[in-house]
Amino acid sequence: MLNDQRIYLDNNATTKIDPRVLDAMLPYFTEYYSNANSIHLDGLNVKEAVENATFQTANLIGAKQNEIIFTSGATESINLAIKGLQHLDRKKIITFSTEHSAVLDTCAFMEAAGYDVKYEPVEQDGLINIENLKNQIDDNTLIVIVMMVNNETGTIQNIKKISEIAHSKGAIILCDTTQAVGKIPIDVTDLGIDMLTISAHKFYGPKGIGALYVSNQSKLKLNAQIHGGGQQKNYRSGTLNVPGIIGLGKACEIAQAEMKDDEIRISQLRDKLETELLKIEDSFVNGSVSHRMYNTTNICFPGVWSEQLIMSLGNISVSNGSACSSVTSKPSHVLKALGLSDDDALSSIRFSLGRFTTLEEIDFTIKKVTELVHQLRT
Repeated sequence: MLNDQRIYLDNNATTKIDPRVLDAMLPYFTEYYSNANSIHLDGLNVKEAVENATFQTANLIGAKQNEIIFTSGATESINLAIKGLQHLDRKKIITFSTEHSAVLDTCAFMEAAGYDVKYEPVEQDGLINIENLKNQIDDNTLIVIVMMVNNETGTIQNIKKISEIAHSKGAIILCDTTQAVGKIPIDVTDLGIDMLTISAHKFYGPKGIGALYVSNQSKLKLNAQIHGGGQQKNYRSGTLNVPGIIGLGKACEIAQAEMKDDEIRISQLRDKLETELLKIEDSFVNGSVSHRMYNTTNICFPGVWSEQLIMSLGNISVSNGSACSSVTSKPSHVLKALGLSDDDALSSIRFSLGRFTTLEEIDFTIKKVTELVHQLRT
């Protein structure tokens, strides 16, 4: 019975570290603990391991090793990518109303610094209106910032088309792939991506490590945001987080090998969960159903406050929005951007499944959520 066992369905917030990733990391805490910049033999051995992890990371997205900058995670990568462009002449930034707070808050900083930031709306299904983007972009546009997969609804954007539009006016494309890397195939060259963000803990790697991809072809030179010893070509000073980098590399290697199998199994579980929960009267899915990440469903249960449902679920971990904004009781800005009322936005639950989700857990969750929605409505 699963009554007292923890069921984790909040994998878009963070994932459990894969035991194989942890095994790869442990020696770099205990045995191979040298600084990767030291020139003695131990340091050179660690440097070689870091280079291998860099290859694993780059290989997952079709990049070259010298296009990878290691950071503390996607938020730092986003800050470096956007703030690092302040030396360029163009002053217009285009982003979208459903972006993560890391992008929106950084754009607000740029706005205060004198940039013209356009926060474009999306369609009711969460997809970007390509024609609207064409009308907004001009010769003064510095950068177009867009997430590949929305963290709350799982909606997948047409990045290739968006990058073509951006490049037609000489603008840079920054793609937040935090929810996409390790889950679906990404080829930065084919998609025309200039910069891309990665966070290891979103696909079974450790917290506190991520990366920023910067295309060689774009010839971008970013202003560093962290100064010091000049590590990583002066882009990001500081002693390398070697265990984290090894963990990120291993997570990338596993993802590349098992991505298709994960997709098949997880999508079947998600579809079963969604199909059964939509039998609850008046419930509906938020966001696109046809252009969506296979592990995510965001369902509204009108008349039931999501916070109350989450607390009542006890050992079942789900979410009512981004983990970065769940400390507030405000309706999700993503769901509001899709046109939901405050009440419906506050009655929506995100279920995000992962590599370690089981059929037994899904069956138990269906039963428990169905019972609680009926109880709370009465």
